Amino acid sequence: MTQIELSGVQKWFGAVQVIKDLNLKIEDNEFIVLLGQSGCGKTTTLRAVAGLETIDEGDILIDGKAVQHLKAADRDIAMVFQSFSLYPHMTVYENIAFPLRATRMNRADTDKSVREVAKVLRITDLLDRRPSALSGGDMQRVAIGRALVRRPKAMLMDEPIGALDAKLREEMRAEIKRLHVKQGSTTIYVTHDQIEAMSLADRIVIMHEGVLQQVGSPEEVYQHPQNLFVAQFVGSPVMNVANASVSESAGKASVTAEGATQGFPFPNELLAKLNGSAGKPLSLGIRPEGVIVAHEAADGFVPAVAHIIEPLGSYDIVDLKFGEHMLRARTRSGFVAGPGAQVFARLDPTQTHFFDAASGQSLGVRL
Repeated sequence: MTQIELSGVQKWFGAVQVIKDLNLKIEDNEFIVLLGQSGCGKTTTLRAVAGLETIDEGDILIDGKAVQHLKAADRDIAMVFQSFSLYPHMTVYENIAFPLRATRMNRADTDKSVREVAKVLRITDLLDRRPSALSGGDMQRVAIGRALVRRPKAMLMDEPIGALDAKLREEMRAEIKRLHVKQGSTTIYVTHDQIEAMSLADRIVIMHEGVLQQVGSPEEVYQHPQNLFVAQFVGSPVMNVANASVSESAGKASVTAEGATQGFPFPNELLAKLNGSAGKPLSLGIRPEGVIVAHEAADGFVPAVAHIIEPLGSYDIVDLKFGEHMLRARTRSGFVAGPGAQVFARLDPTQTHFFDAASGQSLGVRL
């Protein structure tokens, strides 16, 4: 078993605090992804766990033992970087065997371990080649193999496929997930790519300016964002967000974007669930798939004009203009004829989110 816990971790670079009171517990065999923008503190957090950065306050525990004072070599953790960092004069076999030879493991055991890892990574036929003869994806497999071969307590990965092209990234995502399922090692993976995070993680840890924003499964952070930052950082295209107010008219609830002349009708239960927040400034959030588009006028639909259409193969992203406001919708491919087309749209109440306009925190209202 390998559990990793960060308790009250703080880190400064001079006068700049890059990790702010970070508390996180990672369970045995869990695949955790640290997700955030560049400079949010995710790589510093990873390097602190690895022992490549010291922390100023707090504890880092591995299997209940504080390790923040131990050197990287004494933590029994392997790290894979974005740069492959392979020895160019060595074969694939020699690169993978290097950490075992450094510990003076005997030749027979080294050979057995190298070939076992090569089989898992499906690079057995590459063992006699040098890095210059490999593709980017194969080089990253070798780098992962070199980290895995000594069976570390945990694997740390810092944007390991960020330098690969789109097709190779897709292949390597599947390979890393397959490898995790097969090996069952505790893994911490850093990325700014939400597709990687959503496809790989058991849980996603979202960071912003050194502060942990939300921890949850990919479904939780996508469907139940705890604040506006998470709502707009996770998901592509990003969530539609507008300042709005909720009012009651003729016994019906209505949500109106700031400056709009016409509101969207909502179920009356919204007024009760907002618990006194109706009439106060709120932020309304809805993902493009929650915007329902129709060609004909119907009850609850508001007229709109198609502004820009992005064809993305199996679906289109359509920018809809409501007076001065813009709203992005996801439709089936070719559903909207083209820019300037007159359509009608409504919001799916079950997919809407309400946030406090001042703090950005979710109000937790679900219909």
